[in-house]
Amino acid sequence: MKTVKLTVSYSAVVFKTVVKICRALNIRRPEELSLLKPPDDLPKKKKMKKDKNPALEEILDMDIFNGGSGGTGSPLYSKTMVPTYDPENGTPASATSLWFGDNPLTSSQPNLPPAELAKMYQQLSMVDKAIINAGWLDSSRSLMEQGIGEHDRLQLRFKYHCFFDLNPKYDAVRITQLYEQARWSILLEEINCTEEEMLMFASLQYHICKMTMSTEPLDFSNEPEIDEVEAALSNLEVTLGGKTDRILEDITDVPKLADSLKLFRPKRLALRSYKEYWFVFKDTTISYYKNKETASGEPIEQLHLRGCEVVPDVNVTDKKFGIKLLLPVADGMSEVYILCDNETQYAKWKAACTLASKGKTMAYSSYRSEVKNIQSFLQMKSLAPPQSAPDLDAMEINAECFVSPRYTKRYKTKQLTARILEAHQNIASLSLNEAKMRFIHAWQSLAEFGIKYYIVRFRGSKKNELMGISYNRLIRIDMSTGLPVTTWRFANMKQWNVNWEIRQVAIDFDQNVSIAFSCVSCDCKVIHEYIGGYIFLSTRSKDQNETLDEELFHKLTGGQE
Repeated sequence: MKTVKLTVSYSAVVFKTVVKICRALNIRRPEELSLLKPPDDLPKKKKMKKDKNPALEEILDMDIFNGGSGGTGSPLYSKTMVPTYDPENGTPASATSLWFGDNPLTSSQPNLPPAELAKMYQQLSMVDKAIINAGWLDSSRSLMEQGIGEHDRLQLRFKYHCFFDLNPKYDAVRITQLYEQARWSILLEEINCTEEEMLMFASLQYHICKMTMSTEPLDFSNEPEIDEVEAALSNLEVTLGGKTDRILEDITDVPKLADSLKLFRPKRLALRSYKEYWFVFKDTTISYYKNKETASGEPIEQLHLRGCEVVPDVNVTDKKFGIKLLLPVADGMSEVYILCDNETQYAKWKAACTLASKGKTMAYSSYRSEVKNIQSFLQMKSLAPPQSAPDLDAMEINAECFVSPRYTKRYKTKQLTARILEAHQNIASLSLNEAKMRFIHAWQSLAEFGIKYYIVRFRGSKKNELMGISYNRLIRIDMSTGLPVTTWRFANMKQWNVNWEIRQVAIDFDQNVSIAFSCVSCDCKVIHEYIGGYIFLSTRSKDQNETLDEELFHKLTGGQE
């Protein structure tokens, strides 16, 4: 919702242009962002909205590349304010505010009135999303080559959904822009979430709105400095994979989960009836038995989780803690539902399933933090028993601003206000930045997070299908049902290339699996760049001093051998 006017080079490749724009706006890790050209035929409602709300049309003029100070009176960036970076860990040596001053891009935009939001809202099918995703500019060509003219409007967006080294001390703009992107994707239902999750996001937005209106300008220079020796030790601990006194234990013990859980396999025309079994989770495999006593014998079935999709099936209010597994089989995906008894059990099993789907076991150092993240996410969803009935008049902002228009039709304003205030009691003590970070983490926990859709046609197939691209996998999706058919992980990818003559992307995976497809909704370069970009981002490490290996990026995304 902020329009920034910038002078950039028309002849420089888009990758360089984005780096310069991010430098001007003070956004670290510019490789995660890119420029998106909105389609001409989809967002008609957005144009209507823009005409009617001149307050949001305020343009921030930053003519910084010509050395001028722009229309803001105090430029956001000047060549004398370049941060110095710590050579050890690549983070800026001084806090953002010390070399950056007050920045209009660090404060969140106020929520739109419900009527304005309703004008912007339009139900997007996966096909609509594919049309929007076709608009990413080619990073290896210039703006001029891609027909972008003067005064054209492009959207600066986080394109790659793996956010490296998010640090509130240095990333005030980056965190706010991420929060905004997450918030709009939820309000406009570009990503699906349950009603319970929508209310949790609404309470966080309300909290952030309230804090933004009441907070003094943030000054990160007062944050306590981390002791260098402590930081080095904790880095060493991460490198070694957990607490030092646990290392031997982790090597000798292969962690195992064993619990009594319920299982259900969907069959046609069958009711969902769960049956109790004794489950054992070891390495990346779940085995289940009739009961605990028979666990020493042969299992009824083994579920191999490597390469599967793990989807939460949770309703905290109804005390339902389910995990939906989509397991790869020869002709697509097989569905299995597992039901846990409580939050703690669910957090352990869901974390183990998520790691196993990536081919990692519970011995992996991130297992404990994954369990904690799931628990804190569930905690935010659970409505704490109100200490007192929420005062509905205490909410000065219309509750309908914080949820997607679909929910304003379903509930009266008073009902929404009461539910948002109840959910708000869980997070009322969070600081502004903590709340934004919590919102971003909760967004990352959604099942559809970071999946970008494209219409493709697989080699040998006569019909169009959807391809979902995420930060760690490719998903083949049935266009009529919207359900995943097969998943391929980047970790198992051996090589990929493009046949430019027939515009076809070909990918080879482990175990002699090969796929090839042509792109229907966009040029095949867009998909090729997405895959290469994610591979490039996976090569980053903290000791790189934030220098970008542009040559490697173009090598991985350019499509030339």
